[in-house]
Amino acid sequence: MRHHMDHRTLGRYGSHRIMMLANMAASLFLAGQVKTTVTRAKELRRVAEKLITRARGGTVHDRRVVRARMPHKEAALKLFNELAPRYASFDKGGYTRIVKLGNRVGDGAPMAVIQLVEK
Repeated sequence: MRHHMDHRTLGRYGSHRIMMLANMAASLFLAGQVKTTVTRAKELRRVAEKLITRARGGTVHDRRVVRARMPHKEAALKLFNELAPRYASFDKGGYTRIVKLGNRVGDGAPMAVIQLVEK
C-alpha cells in the first residue's frame, strides 16, 4: 500500500535524489527548459515551483531557504533577480509546463521537456 508516499523515489536514495532535483532545477532556471524523462519532469515541477514561489517573497529568509535547497549561486541569483519579478502577477503555481516528446530510442523511456512559462 502506498500510504503517505508523497514523492517518486526515481531509483535513488534520498540525498542523491534531492541533489539531482536541485541540479535539474538550477539547469531549468539558467536555460529555461530541460529535456528529461516524464517521471523526472513531474518531480522537478514540484521542486521548481516551490522554489519560485519562495523566491517571490524576496526576504532574507527566503534567500537562505532557496540557497539551502539549491546550492547553485548563479541559478539562485537569476531566480531572485529575473524570474521572481516575472512571476509576480501569477497565483502560487503554474510557472512550468511539461511537453511530452515520445519515447527515447535507446530504452523506450517516455521523454518530455519541462519549460518555464512566459507571460
